[in-house]
Amino acid sequence: MSAENRRSKRRAVETVLEVTDTMTGMPMGRIGNLSIDGLMLISNVPVRDDALYQVAFPFPPGPGTPKQTIEIGIHEQWNEAANVAGQYWAGFRIIDISPADRATLKAWIEAR
Repeated sequence: MSAENRRSKRRAVETVLEVTDTMTGMPMGRIGNLSIDGLMLISNVPVRDDALYQVAFPFPPGPGTPKQTIEIGIHEQWNEAANVAGQYWAGFRIIDISPADRATLKAWIEAR
């Protein structure tokens, strides 16, 4: 996906944020970057095309923001094998997020 297709500012994640599928309790991978509208997942297994997931991940604390877990609904938009053997990248659109989690995510993205 080219940067020209992105509508929202993305922020790279400097720490490991492990994503868990809340329906299965299984880890899915880690977040590569986040925007108010979506995320890129780095995984050891490919995700299903056009799939919906309910996921949770620990959100990094920041100034005035305590450590917390964010839970969101996401929809797979694209996925591909990475340049590293056994690694996959996938882009997701956020389709469900609470107003409080959205405000936290927005403040974190704009802090850059």
